[in-house]
Amino acid sequence: MTKMDSKNKTLRMTQMGMLAAISIVLILLLRIPLFPSAPFLEYDMADVPVLLAAFVLGPLPGLIVLFVVSLIQAFLLGGNGIIGLIMHFFASGALVVVASLIYRRCGQTTVSLIIGLVVGSLCMTALMIPFNMLFIPLLFGVGQEVVKALIIPILIPFNLIKAGLNSVIFFLIFKSIRYLWQKKSIAEK
Repeated sequence: MTKMDSKNKTLRMTQMGMLAAISIVLILLLRIPLFPSAPFLEYDMADVPVLLAAFVLGPLPGLIVLFVVSLIQAFLLGGNGIIGLIMHFFASGALVVVASLIYRRCGQTTVSLIIGLVVGSLCMTALMIPFNMLFIPLLFGVGQEVVKALIIPILIPFNLIKAGLNSVIFFLIFKSIRYLWQKKSIAEK
């Protein structure tokens, strides 16, 4: 490994660590229950730095940041242990991977960015239907009929709102910094 490769690897690891730390701070600062009848469903902005990691560094670094954040949230911040880890990682992972892959494979344009975020948000929402059916009964000791009754009025809207808000916030940030990132990449070449 050359000195430059080592420096680039260290820089990427530092960026990933910083984005994970920002994500954790956002979880600590902002948790908003959106539905009074389901106070356990809280909106947070943790996926915004994870999306930044995936779009700037790649889908795999984005997933690594997400795993670290999910692990910390699940076991240190009251995120429902292993079940919370699994649900957060796969739900946000669907958004992050789908959105970043569409953006990367479709020309890295504003249109591909928007399409990626919309499709990723829909994938996250769709994935959470079976995950909620499987895990909410285990987590809260309720029957599946209770979860079925929550799907349309609460679970689907919650996941659409969460993914949608995080996508819009990410979009605004990414559009602002993308120019700086591209300028830096050009200067390095």
